[in-house]
Amino acid sequence: MLKAIKIVLVGTSHPGNIGGVARAMKNMGLAELCLVAPRAQFPHPEAVLRSVGATDILDNATIYESLEDAVADCTLVAGSSARSRHLPWPLLNPRELAGRLEQELTHTQHRIALVFGREDRGLSNEELHLCHLHVHIPCNPDFSSLNLAAAVQVLTYELRMAVLSAEEKNLPNEKQPFGTEWDVPFASGEALEHFFEHLENTLIEIDFHDPNKPRQLMSRLRRLYMRARPDTMEVNMLRGILTATQKAARKSSESH
Repeated sequence: MLKAIKIVLVGTSHPGNIGGVARAMKNMGLAELCLVAPRAQFPHPEAVLRSVGATDILDNATIYESLEDAVADCTLVAGSSARSRHLPWPLLNPRELAGRLEQELTHTQHRIALVFGREDRGLSNEELHLCHLHVHIPCNPDFSSLNLAAAVQVLTYELRMAVLSAEEKNLPNEKQPFGTEWDVPFASGEALEHFFEHLENTLIEIDFHDPNKPRQLMSRLRRLYMRARPDTMEVNMLRGILTATQKAARKSSESH
């Protein structure tokens, strides 16, 4: 199960932190590291030094220009966030997230991304909106600043413990987040982003959405569909409905 999880670092500013994250990952049995628009120079000797031998993870790290590209193949994206947001989003602590691991990865096409933001300001609202849910590490409120590698260590430790617990109990591997074995895989990040773009264009075309006066409409619709976890077939059906809506709107407009 751990092989289906990737760690994604956004805008990391210090190469040593990248090395520290690689070390934490290897400690817990994870191998896939993704860097989104790193501000730090990479590769870098400091990253190698701080990795303490986890150089294979550094050597195989993938660099992306955007978070959207990095999570395009993922069916569950969890963003680490220490701040409350103007729009509430599904929120778990690391242990609760780990408890969903077995359920989320029963389908061979499912993949999970754990996303961590910049050392100084975390993830932007736009980046957090690419996540199905947010993960909060309940630190001491009087001293909540947590090193990036330490945050990754906390989450990956909980994931590893969940895997070990499942192996020890020899739990059946047939559960799903909806209580039954699902017939098709959940939609990937890439498929969802295409859907959201299609949805917004359609709402603009039928005069339901004014991008100059958004009123958080798209953010709330994004939260709705991310929470619903549509599968690949459902997304295709939704896009078919949008296409039919566009055709009907254009036909009506031409008739007038």
